[in-house]
Amino acid sequence: MATILTPAPAGIDRERTFFLAMAIAIAVTAVGGFGFFIVIGQSSFGAPWWVHVHALTMMGWVTLYLVQNLLVWQGNLALHRRLGMVGAAWSVWMVLVGFTVTALSLAAGRAPPFFDPVFFLAMDWLNILAFAGLVWAGIRLRRRTDWHRRLMLGGTLVALGPAWGRLLPLPLLGESVVWWIAGVLLLYFAAGMIYDWRTRGRVHPAYRWGVGVMLAFVLLIRPLAGFPPFVALARSITG
Repeated sequence: MATILTPAPAGIDRERTFFLAMAIAIAVTAVGGFGFFIVIGQSSFGAPWWVHVHALTMMGWVTLYLVQNLLVWQGNLALHRRLGMVGAAWSVWMVLVGFTVTALSLAAGRAPPFFDPVFFLAMDWLNILAFAGLVWAGIRLRRRTDWHRRLMLGGTLVALGPAWGRLLPLPLLGESVVWWIAGVLLLYFAAGMIYDWRTRGRVHPAYRWGVGVMLAFVLLIRPLAGFPPFVALARSITG
């Protein structure tokens, strides 16, 4: 049976092209960040198996996000919706892997030396929750495509933080790197806002949620890292 493609008006087609371009930029950043660590020898294929599971999971999400935007750009909405069920399941898997691998990294002493272990745990777990909140909201609002595509973009941008963490000079920035990463990611959000302003005459409120969630996660890292029950949990993981 031939695939039925859904034609789009010119305005919708331009928006689809914009989000495909953003997906390509995200994919290039992710490959560049993690590839850079391999080139300089900070990452290797000799890492524990769960590190590879984490890498495949994260890159799998980026690939899925790129493919989904490519399908929409082509007008193949039927396959996009079917693959969306895979994406929903994958987002749950992302959360499970993210929480587990961060804990395993602390237990194995593999956390970056310039991060306090408690801060590192708070940073990673809050990052995962920020990703999940935006993506699951996007899935919930999938029938409202204007909200859906912007929330999915926001969640994927939040997940892009670790890639930029590998491109920035971590040893020099230390724990302040979270603010540098947030600043860089704001440029991606700004691109979406500017596009909306030029094509719609206003910024879509979904971007306010995306930026708000990202900034909230950064602001909550230090309070969570100082919360006694969380500190006790982190210390129990590190042994």
